[in-house]
Amino acid sequence: MSARIVGIARHARPRGPVECIESAEVTLEAGIRGDFRGAARPGSKRKRQITMMAAEDWAAAMAELGHPAIDWSDRRVNLLTQGIPLPREQGLRLRIGDIILEVTGECDPCPRMEEVAAGLRAVLTPDWRGGRLMRVIAGGHMTIGDPITIEESE
Repeated sequence: MSARIVGIARHARPRGPVECIESAEVTLEAGIRGDFRGAARPGSKRKRQITMMAAEDWAAAMAELGHPAIDWSDRRVNLLTQGIPLPREQGLRLRIGDIILEVTGECDPCPRMEEVAAGLRAVLTPDWRGGRLMRVIAGGHMTIGDPITIEESE
């Protein structure tokens, strides 16, 4: 199986509904266009423009929790990948077509995960299962199914 994007999601406001989309425009200024978290504020280090999680990590968390029917978008991350072990090293970069994203840290599961299912926060905590925080280095357009690769940081 090749490494690829299998899900794209955004939400326009805090605690707002998550919208799963087939494709997205990604910019340095806005992250995923239409997602409230991606906007780069003046002077910001842009550490949390996009969040990314591996489908394999979600499946492991669901198996441990015993709730395979919970949709990945309930995690409220922007991108779901498949077939690639996501790096944990800050500064490593991932490429999706022309888009380059840089890992800035772990996406810790928030207390809101307990509203989705009891115990969800706990099963997302080990081994960075909750995902990665990403900064946009180069923008472009992405579509579900696009390949994803890891690049060396500069």
